[in-house]
Amino acid sequence: MHDDNDGSKSHCRPNCREREETIVRDRSSSSVITVAIAAVAIGAGISASATRTPAQAPALKTPWGEPDLQGIWTDETDTPFQRSPKYANQEFFTDAQRAELDIERAALRGRDARAPHGSEADVAGAYNAVWGGRKRTGQRTSMIVDPPNGRIPPLTPQAEKIAAADRDFRLTLMRATQTCKLQLPGCAGGKFDPTPAVAHRDDLPPRYNVARMNRHDRPEDGALADRCLTIGLPEFGAGNGGGSFRRIVQTPGGVTMFYDVGQGQGWQRNIVMNGSPHLPDNIRQWFGDSRGHWEGDTLVIDVTNFSPKNDYRGSRENLHLIERWTRISPTTLDYVVTIEDPTVWTRPWTVRQEFTKQSDEENRIYYEPRCVEGNFGFPAMMKAARQEDREFAEGRGPDPLTKDNASGGADVDPLQQ
Repeated sequence: MHDDNDGSKSHCRPNCREREETIVRDRSSSSVITVAIAAVAIGAGISASATRTPAQAPALKTPWGEPDLQGIWTDETDTPFQRSPKYANQEFFTDAQRAELDIERAALRGRDARAPHGSEADVAGAYNAVWGGRKRTGQRTSMIVDPPNGRIPPLTPQAEKIAAADRDFRLTLMRATQTCKLQLPGCAGGKFDPTPAVAHRDDLPPRYNVARMNRHDRPEDGALADRCLTIGLPEFGAGNGGGSFRRIVQTPGGVTMFYDVGQGQGWQRNIVMNGSPHLPDNIRQWFGDSRGHWEGDTLVIDVTNFSPKNDYRGSRENLHLIERWTRISPTTLDYVVTIEDPTVWTRPWTVRQEFTKQSDEENRIYYEPRCVEGNFGFPAMMKAARQEDREFAEGRGPDPLTKDNASGGADVDPLQQ
């Protein structure tokens, strides 16, 4: 089992997941680099100006008269989540910029990138990059459409304090590792100290842990993905190669969404459509409480009551989402979500994605994923950690705190810098 730096595990499964990972290969020759170079000659796809403001087609209807959002949907291009400062207030890439990014990204080695010979990072990787085909660069310079600069708003002073405490706690456990000695990304903001932080070995994290740390003393020391738990909402593509699928099913007065994410961390939510109020404040759910209604052809979903054991960029039980789902063509679904938590960000902010409908015929057998690898792998990690503790106590091995079990390394996609 192996996790990407963001905590999502990587695995190749049939049907929809394979379709996502092979978008570049299926539309091109066998060489991704060859495709990207060819894109320069042909203009690198559809002109951004041609589709910046798509006209909404007449809504498709279900047999009972509601707008029809049903199907399996995914994002078929890669778009930066936040806008790089170098693009300032430029909302859309030019064709030339997209072609240049495609070439640059096609040359990245991903998990095949090697660390210095003999280093811990050199031998710590698992899966190679053969299944990690990249999608073409999208038109937008960021998924974030508000604020206008395409960036997440600043944290509140209290949120900055909490984030700093979390970061300091994790870096303390990392300080004696080669990752910090070589100043690799996994030790960003930390300093190397050859003396392991023995005095802090048994310290509990400042709040309930959701990310990987450099120890396995208890199950909660592992990341959520290690424990076969998903980050839930909002979901912008947490999965194999950065993508995911959502299947929408409707019944009269009901909407259900199933998400295929990560490595078996699939999950579903039922949208309450009867006009009833949210659950009482003392009832908290992993995926929140979704209450929906129709505004014309748009499904509007208000989501509250999140569990404090989940985390979205620092936001937990106070997270509040307003989602808007609109089918703007037979094959296109527009998704806009406004995110707010006044205890974490200084203002609300909005993300937009455009999903493409997948073939119902090719995906008529849709296997429900199960996180069996995590269920079996995590007990093995715990057992290995106890073995390392025993060997160190007997003088037969290094202090486990000198080994980095919390981070990895690979080429950074320029779209995500």
